[in-house]
Order: sequence, then structure tokens, then C-alpha cells
Amino acid sequence: MNDNLHTLRCFGCGARISGPEARPDFRCADCGDLFEVEYPGWVTRQSQTRPNPGALKWLWRERRCSGEALDRSGVWRFRELLPILDNFGNAVTLGEGNTELYALPRAGRALGLDQLYAKHQGMNPTGSFKDTGMTAALSVARERGFEWVACASTGNTSAAMAAYAARAGMRSLVLIPEGKIAWGKLSQAMDYGAVTCQLKTDFDGCLKVLLEIVREAPIYLLNSMNPYRLEGQKTPALEIAEAFDWNVPDHLIVPGGNLANSSALGKGFKEMKELGLVARVPKISVIQAEGANPLVRYLNDGAGTEGEKEFKAVEANTRATAIRIGNPASWKKAARVVEETGGWCLDVSEAEIALAKAEIGLEGIGCEPASAVTLAGLKKLRAQGAVAESDRVVLVLTGHTLKDADYTIDFHRGMLLRPEEAAGHEAAIDGLRRNARVVDATPPAVLAAMKDVPA
Repeated sequence: MNDNLHTLRCFGCGARISGPEARPDFRCADCGDLFEVEYPGWVTRQSQTRPNPGALKWLWRERRCSGEALDRSGVWRFRELLPILDNFGNAVTLGEGNTELYALPRAGRALGLDQLYAKHQGMNPTGSFKDTGMTAALSVARERGFEWVACASTGNTSAAMAAYAARAGMRSLVLIPEGKIAWGKLSQAMDYGAVTCQLKTDFDGCLKVLLEIVREAPIYLLNSMNPYRLEGQKTPALEIAEAFDWNVPDHLIVPGGNLANSSALGKGFKEMKELGLVARVPKISVIQAEGANPLVRYLNDGAGTEGEKEFKAVEANTRATAIRIGNPASWKKAARVVEETGGWCLDVSEAEIALAKAEIGLEGIGCEPASAVTLAGLKKLRAQGAVAESDRVVLVLTGHTLKDADYTIDFHRGMLLRPEEAAGHEAAIDGLRRNARVVDATPPAVLAAMKDVPA
């Protein structure tokens, strides 16, 4: 495997460069836009480097039974579709991917849907979808001889980067916004040995500082503007198609934070269609929190004064910390995915997020708050008639429920939402709360407590 199997193409002006030519901030030298990985050999059906779809489906299934570390990775078992390394022996893996696709019968019944599923990326080694992208991008950093890697993070990225860096014997630097990160996530970065700095700013401010650092020092940037992150993050699309015998759902619903994940999944489905692995792509919808909704505003607020839409950053404010990002780097890529697939982009309130999270918990799988925006958004899409009763829908759950245990505890203790936030949802909230009760240490007292809890 060698580097000429892929190039980097600027998303803005279309300029093409080789991987090692990329600047430290992964911005185009001509127009300043981001790059995406492209495989020129796949364009023509007669190309010798173009994968054979039938052979690949058989090979990927067989690898599930292999004892080799790369074959058992849900990212690297699809390595024919991400030839980004000169030598796959340089790949750093923790056995990421191959996450479960859960049916959601309870939520499905409530919405009148027979086929509602959750692709739970929180079941990855460090508890979030970031592992699939980190194994890819950090492997590139290792192959190119970097000793240090770095990211700005609201939590999940730092945990994933620190873990994979430790596994590779590399050093890692994490910049986080002070007081605006779930401690469960921060504890992971600390445990994996990262140099962790809390900056007196928000996520966007942390990223600004980090970009200045990587331009001055030989440190490899592992935020989602790194195009190799998206190559790993596209692989859940392959897993979803494989789980449905190479059919695709009608709708894929994704949380919207820095917006690279929806971009990556859209890229994955698009490449599968181009290679003949699937017949179509799903409608991809992005759901954001009301307090961190720049893409919603961009797509829904109409044209600017000169007839073109203008993207404007917002001051992000939501308890769903993983998507508390006001100036997402991959907004342009995500907007294209939503528009090209015929999906939607909408936002949901703090109360709607909290309710959806509790409802997913009652399915026995749970998720972090940011993941729950998918179910909250689906409720709105279903009410609008955008999702039909017969449609197959997959929600992407991006993080494990233990990523932000304080959020869950505060909800069930009635301490999460302010009265004005809960207004109109009080009955639903009360029906979902399961706060711990203090009762006498006798069987009758315990049995009496059980009778008061709704099924």
C-alpha cells in the first residue's frame, strides 16, 4: 500500500495535494478551506485499484472470524476502503468499531415506527464514536514519525486521542475549555497520560490556540479538520449497510456538534454507492441543540443580502457538552450532505434532549446527552410527516451513558432543568424520573416503594 492511492482534495477550490504536503492546520494554502481524502483509482470501473464489491463483502464478513487485530477492528477490517497508510502494520488499534445496531421497540411504538434502530458508537473502547476516527488519523501520525499529537476538545476527542496515543507510545496534548467539560471524559484523558490544559475560553477559543501551536511545533493535529479522522468515522456506514444485508435505511439521524461525523457518514454511503456496494444513500439529517445551532440557522434562515447564505458562528450554550460548539469546522461538508441526501437539519430544546435521553435509557442501552438529540429530532420529523410509518430509521448514538453521569443523576433527582426549561414537559419528566428512594430496611417498605413506580 502506498500514498499515491489517495490524494487530498480541497473542499472549496478543488486543489489536490498529496497527504504529506498538507499544512499543519489542514487548511488549503490557496483558499483556506478543509481537505477531504479522495481515491482517484476508484473513478473508472476498469481501474485496477477499484475494489470489487462482491469480493469485498465476502472478505469483510470472513474477517469477523479472524484472530488478527486489524481484522477484528471495525475500522481496519474495511481497510480496502481507506488505503491511507503506506503499511497497515503501522495501524494503531484498540479493537474499535463493530458496534451493535440495537432495535428500539419501545421508542418505535411510541412513534408508530416498525423499524427504529440505534447504531451505538458509545460502545467503542473509550466510549464514543471518536475512536473510529482516531485509529485512522493517529495511525497516519505514527507512520509519518510524529512524537506528539494534540487536540482541542469538549471531552470525547481528548479521551480517544489520549488512549490511542498511549497505545502507540506517543505523547498527547489536550486543550479543554475550563469548567465546560464532563469530568468523566476529562478523567479518561488524564488516565491515559495526556498533558491536559484547561484554558479560560470556550471550545472554539481552545482550537484557535491549538492551531497557533501546531504551526510552530512538530505536533500533529487530531481535531476533525484532519481529513483522516473522517476516513475512520465513515466506517459505521459500512457496518450499518452490512447489518441490513447491504441495504440502507431510509433515514440516518446524526447529532450535530463539530459536524464531521455527519460528513464522514455521508462520505461513506456515497462511496459505497459509487463502488456498487449499495444501490442508494439514506436521507441524512443533523440535529443540534437550540443553544448550539449554527448549522440550523445557516440552512433555515434564508439567503443573505447578496443572495447567498452566510454561515455565522454562535455562542454555544447547552448541557449536552459534546455538541456545545458554536463554530464547527466541518459545517460546509455537513451542509452538503444534508442537502444532497434530502435530509433535514433542526434543533431541539434542553427539555426535549433530557426526555429523549431518559427514553433511550428505558431501552436498556442509554447514551450521553448529545446522542439523545437524535431521538428528540426524530419526534419532530415524525410530527412534520418527514418520516413515514414504513420507513427504516437509524439513530446514531455517539457516546456512552457514563460519559456524563452527573447529567443523568441530576435529571432523575429533578435538578437538571430550570422551571422555565421544563415548562410544558412536567408530566413527561415526572413519568420518566427514577430517583433513588430512602425507605426502611424492611421487605414491606421496599415492596410498597415498587408499587409507586410506573412501568
